[in-house]
Amino acid sequence: MNHRQLRYFCEVARQGTLARAAERLCVAPTAISMQIAQLEQGLGGELFDRAVKPMALTALGRFFLPRALQLLDHGEQLEKEARDIAVGNAGWLGIGFVRSVMNSFLPAAVRRFRALRPGVRLELIEMLSEHQAEHLRSGRIQIGLSRYARLPEPPADLRHTVLFEDPFLVALPAEHPLAAQAVLSVTALQEMELISYPKDPQSSFAQNITAILQAAGVRPRVGHEAIEIHTALGLVAAGLGYAVVGASVARRGTADVAFVPLQGLDARTTVLTVTRADDQGPLTASMLQALDQAARDIQAN
Repeated sequence: MNHRQLRYFCEVARQGTLARAAERLCVAPTAISMQIAQLEQGLGGELFDRAVKPMALTALGRFFLPRALQLLDHGEQLEKEARDIAVGNAGWLGIGFVRSVMNSFLPAAVRRFRALRPGVRLELIEMLSEHQAEHLRSGRIQIGLSRYARLPEPPADLRHTVLFEDPFLVALPAEHPLAAQAVLSVTALQEMELISYPKDPQSSFAQNITAILQAAGVRPRVGHEAIEIHTALGLVAAGLGYAVVGASVARRGTADVAFVPLQGLDARTTVLTVTRADDQGPLTASMLQALDQAARDIQAN
């Protein structure tokens, strides 16, 4: 039993004669007759009563017709979905992201992508930069959005594409006396406690921030460790210390936290996409374009 046999059978059942079915299908009546005969041979019984005009369905034919129509419908739907996936109009895309990018360009990139490819299901999974490689390799995600204080060398099987370099700001309690300054000397942080993040054994971000502050002449005193950046900013708002963040994080700041540029701290954090080196899929390419454009937009504004 094949797709052609099912199609020919269903059309003859609709039209009542081989001649009308052949005309609708633009094939010879003998071709239809041969295919239906082969179908009947495979099923072990006749589908049509050929002794009457127009041909009538047998009991087997009446049983078989609705199921054959359903199979044809499923086959057409499968073909359409496969075509949509092949050209990138449907499917699934997993994106792993560090939480700080949700404060800047990621929402705009998602809106742009969904406008272009509304049939694609997006799964956004929050994960630290150091955890993204394993999920890229396993296929759980196709794109990682990472942030590094010191950019590592990419493994051979992964591709790093820098989106932008983000200058550091200090996050202070909004009521702190230093929060009103336009620019703050990095040495002014010496008397305050650092709120370090993320607290994760695989992440080097917190250690790199400490090393960057030390290189700038500050001996940071870690007062609290937060698992992720939003918790760190909450601790800042509570007056428990300061945090060092990328400037793009301040785009969605809250009224109880002030973000002040730092003088004497020339280091920057790098925001980048991470993909498998062998991934040439249209969905990945389309999302990478959306991310790149959204990142360019926030840097221009």
